[in-house]
Amino acid sequence: MNSYETDGYWVRMASAASLSEPMVLAHAKRRLFPDAAASNTYAVVDTQFAMDEWLSGRQIPSAVREQLAPFNHVKLGSGFPDLVGVRPLESDLLAVERFGDQPPLIAVEAKGDTDAETADVERGVIQAYDRLHEANAAYVAAPIETVSQTDRTLARELNVGVLGVGTDGTVTPLEVPRLVGNRTSDDATAVRFQATAHGVAGKSFGLNHPKNYLGYPLALYHPDDTETVLAAHVVRAVESARMGAAFLGLVDEQPNNVVLTPLGEEVIRFAVNRYGSVHAALTEFEEWKGSRRRFCELAPKWGLVTKRVVWAYPATQLLVTELQTMHEDAVTTPSLIELVEWLHVHHPTFTVELFLRGTEDVRGRVLDENGGLCVDALEDGRVFHSPTVFQLKAILYHAGVLTDRGAEPNRLDPATDVWKLREPLDPTRCSASF
Repeated sequence: MNSYETDGYWVRMASAASLSEPMVLAHAKRRLFPDAAASNTYAVVDTQFAMDEWLSGRQIPSAVREQLAPFNHVKLGSGFPDLVGVRPLESDLLAVERFGDQPPLIAVEAKGDTDAETADVERGVIQAYDRLHEANAAYVAAPIETVSQTDRTLARELNVGVLGVGTDGTVTPLEVPRLVGNRTSDDATAVRFQATAHGVAGKSFGLNHPKNYLGYPLALYHPDDTETVLAAHVVRAVESARMGAAFLGLVDEQPNNVVLTPLGEEVIRFAVNRYGSVHAALTEFEEWKGSRRRFCELAPKWGLVTKRVVWAYPATQLLVTELQTMHEDAVTTPSLIELVEWLHVHHPTFTVELFLRGTEDVRGRVLDENGGLCVDALEDGRVFHSPTVFQLKAILYHAGVLTDRGAEPNRLDPATDVWKLREPLDPTRCSASF
């Protein structure tokens, strides 16, 4: 049971009056995304719902905002849907149960009653249809008594799902859409990315040194017990090492076991080729315990392996590309604030998901209702996502990508925290004429 259902405050308010758009959306999100921590699941709600008030001075109860969080301003089609998410949906929500191997990208438009009029469901259907340019399934959610037969007919013709929301919080699928395949924009890719095992929204990095993650596939391949081997030779924080190895794509965490990925197998091959066995390789790992020296200098060949592994992580490619562009534009030593401002111009959704914590408080402080950055809020290190500004940055430092280590958010000064490429390229030498 959700916390907002426990206190019952805004549910009672909805029962006593009309259903506002934020309440409709909160109920629809609960129905479509009942477990935010489930695998292959992630959803964000538009930043307009992070505000304290809705329309003409009507308050959005904090419990509703908590249910709707996290917030981001994601563009799909020609506009910004109220909710964008990824999740394998149940058959009662779809006209087709399966859509390849990947969960569908879902867009939702919510319509609620206002002081002046009832919900405009027809407009919601048209808006949801527009999102199908980039989403796999689109829905309109509205108070159930406002949905007419004409609305349902239009939705069927346009392949839009209709979710009827009752004042008691029940959500009834009145029309269910067929899944469609569509092109993916930069914004949609960011949401899809967060739903994978590699997204920073959920579990990610818990350790700062890349050797701890490289050591996990070696311990997994070792004939003895994985946890015992890892604790003896690499690190005692076995769960964090496994989680980070999965995050970097070295292993795949399945329901009943952990298996090597092709990238993890390449780490094994490197170790066996260099040392003759994974046991011999792990013996050298043991000698590195407690070392603060940059890994690419302490063990140059393992540093190259580390760079290859972190380069396979999509966020690394984006960071390096944009830092190189900043260097070419004479921003040679950008601070964290400057980097986030720069990235938000070019990749707004991805930037928010990668750098900012997903809590209702943080997103509400840092983003305005149109998804713009409130730059002053970036001066507080605590708004940043630790796995990015601390652990990922430290790994990029050890891999020889960045010049500086990361810092914990509570010790972070974003204005002086440097994000600089260790080896920026000379742009005049990156092309040739024929």
